[in-house]
Amino acid sequence: MTFNFDEHTDRYHSDSIKWNHWPPSVLPMWVADTDFRSPPCVIEALQARVAQGVFGYGKHPDGLAEAVVNWLANRYDWHIEPEWLVFIPGVATGLNLAVRAYCGPDQGTLAPDPIYPPFRKAARLAGHTQLNAPLHLQNDRWVMNLEEIEPQLLGNERLLMLCNPQNPGGTVYRRNELSEQLAFAQRNNLIVCSDEIHCDLLLDEGAHHIPFASLSDDAAQRTVTLMAPSKTWNIAGLGASFAIIANPVLRQRFVATRAGIVPEVDILAITAAEAALREGGSWLDAQLQVLRNNRDTLCAAINALPGLAVIPPEGTYLAWVDCSGLPVDNPAKFFLDAGLGFSPGRDFGNSSFVRINFGCTQETLNEAILRIQRAVNAL
Repeated sequence: MTFNFDEHTDRYHSDSIKWNHWPPSVLPMWVADTDFRSPPCVIEALQARVAQGVFGYGKHPDGLAEAVVNWLANRYDWHIEPEWLVFIPGVATGLNLAVRAYCGPDQGTLAPDPIYPPFRKAARLAGHTQLNAPLHLQNDRWVMNLEEIEPQLLGNERLLMLCNPQNPGGTVYRRNELSEQLAFAQRNNLIVCSDEIHCDLLLDEGAHHIPFASLSDDAAQRTVTLMAPSKTWNIAGLGASFAIIANPVLRQRFVATRAGIVPEVDILAITAAEAALREGGSWLDAQLQVLRNNRDTLCAAINALPGLAVIPPEGTYLAWVDCSGLPVDNPAKFFLDAGLGFSPGRDFGNSSFVRINFGCTQETLNEAILRIQRAVNAL
């Protein structure tokens, strides 16, 4: 089956956060959803479920649990038990639950810098501190050196929050890098919360996703893994995510923290997620080729311009663009004035950057590149 990733869907006249955040004169390339229609298997499954016409309370999603177990085994050779799964309506929800479940009074968190904004917000909203480990460029990859911040530890840190593939840097961590992160957690008696929502979106042919919890028995017992089909198959608005928690004590605390506050995943989200995991593999493979081409085109155009630099991401559909060479104080506003809606780097921890979502049609990408070139060349 062939799929059309150049089909334009008018999202201005819908409920799209992405496309209605700015006026139509601005090309939105910020929040991490793509402009691709979800795969036919998802749409058909939803249509069949809607045709039933009854939308009462749903039960525990046994079929979805089976689909998750099979996907992880086949894609990553990671064999989990169905009872390890806790279904939640979003990975950001999982980040917040992890902080509240595992950090007691006066205990803190650790996270990379820059990082996906909900990492930073989760600690702040729960009233906990966060120590940030800076990412550094090493052999054209954004990597984290946890030993660098070890002397700064106060001894009250409880939760190490990781992101793989890294958002916004796009790094897909190698086994030795993950092992170093595990050793750090072991030395400092830390629970690990690993956001792996972009794990299916690997753009480098040689990159392989390794779930943090799969490193060893110790890793499995100290880790909460957060995953979702939302980015992979563009169903984020449906809200189907899951935590994988092998340790029964950690799992009970996670479940207890959500009780009465966080709702169950709704029946349509369950339907879409199960269909994607069971039947969406060929669509994903086709999408990855589109994303690779988009990445290569965008990064080549950006790196050809004075004042801009970007390391091609190994995973995700997000480009972390260094604008420090431009003679502007606010890169995000500079590009917004040029009709380009990018994610401001300050939200991730570095105001000299912008994050660009290249999960879009070729027509949108070409127009974005043209606007970037005009804006930079006009300086």
